[in-house]
Amino acid sequence: MNNLNKENVCTILNEIMEYELAGVVRYTHSSLMVTGPYRLPIVNFLNEQANESLLHAQQAGELIVGLDGHPSQKIAKINETNRHSIKDILEESLEHELHALSLYKVLLKTVEETSVYLEEYARTKIGEEEKHSLELKVMLKDFS
Repeated sequence: MNNLNKENVCTILNEIMEYELAGVVRYTHSSLMVTGPYRLPIVNFLNEQANESLLHAQQAGELIVGLDGHPSQKIAKINETNRHSIKDILEESLEHELHALSLYKVLLKTVEETSVYLEEYARTKIGEEEKHSLELKVMLKDFS
């Protein structure tokens, strides 16, 4: 970890934390807007995503503190489209997951060869975000 640029890593982790916190709000809002016969399983899925986003934000914050940084109290900007069909909600969720995936990939590139722990953290989150993206793509197949 001698070559690790802690300040840069903390900046990326704060961006991740802010984005994951925005995910909590996005997924909670989306779960409230779902209507129709498939409401219950989709609401459960979205609530699980909100809980996981909170966990991811907390994990990023813990890393920031461990690297002598200061966790942000902000959340990333959330665009409200006012489109609340199930298809729209799932498409927006997929877009959210893909952006989160890109943030973790930036972190991985930044910490490669400097910290095995941070590399593994980033790889694990990349795997989780890829899994969620695939789940959402499958859920969206009924709408194509």
